[in-house]
Amino acid sequence: MAAINTVSLTKYYGATRGIEDLNLTVEEGEVFGFLGPNGAGKTTTIRLLVALLRPSRGSATVLGGDAWRETAAIKTDVGNIPGDIRLYEKMTGGEFLNFIARFRPKKPPILKKELVERFDLDLRKRVKDYSKGNRQKLAIIQATMHDPRLLLLDEPTSGLDPLMQQEFYRLVEEFKSRGRTVFLSSHILPEVERVCDRVGIVKDGQLVTIERIDALTTKKVRYVDVFFDGPVSPDEFRLPGITAVEQVDNHLRLTVKGDIDPLIKKFAQHKVKDFISTHAGLEEIFLEFYGRGGSSER
Repeated sequence: MAAINTVSLTKYYGATRGIEDLNLTVEEGEVFGFLGPNGAGKTTTIRLLVALLRPSRGSATVLGGDAWRETAAIKTDVGNIPGDIRLYEKMTGGEFLNFIARFRPKKPPILKKELVERFDLDLRKRVKDYSKGNRQKLAIIQATMHDPRLLLLDEPTSGLDPLMQQEFYRLVEEFKSRGRTVFLSSHILPEVERVCDRVGIVKDGQLVTIERIDALTTKKVRYVDVFFDGPVSPDEFRLPGITAVEQVDNHLRLTVKGDIDPLIKKFAQHKVKDFISTHAGLEEIFLEFYGRGGSSER
């Protein structure tokens, strides 16, 4: 049984398109990334799956049940982190987690103590006194403390520092190892590469492609700035996969698609003073690989 299945799922806000004709299957036990720039339809899709929105047309099945008609039963086994977190500010962190736990009497918060320790959260403080990062930690704990079968996560690492981001990635991997399913919305490509098996890419409310993560990695675009100790010839670095080479004195800026290993080996033949590699943004990858629309499954 698929954890998530949508057929022609569509939501319009008046004349404005949220998501249109989304046909998507997420298998049990996989981590599925849902990528796209802000406004692409990622949050709308998750809100439809948790029945916060009613579709304009089409259908969605979550854990074998109709996402709208059977939402109360489904939510017992779902953990959700919304993109726009709203928490009860007058409660302490501990009071808030106890409050949420009472909505799932058949699913006790068996992971709560472990998660609080892992994310180093002081439950005695009131929510209104939490920093943005601590609010995000609280959201992660409430979504995962009952060990749900399915996690629906909308930009889950927003506000977390790098150490807590790594802790979150480990948590996702542990859920997957127990056969759980994770549906993760993000616009951060390295984050999705870190944890996902497959990704769906949405653009302007429509699903553009579904890729396995290894296939997406081959389409990765990097910008590499390298500073040499002496003069070099740019022609020496026009290797397969290098689509642009710019030079200012002893500084080269290269655009790299795919495997970076041949370029690194070429750098090693010279004395390098500094080296900087940055990922292209998702919008640039969309324009490069998916600008004409269409849909594929790999």
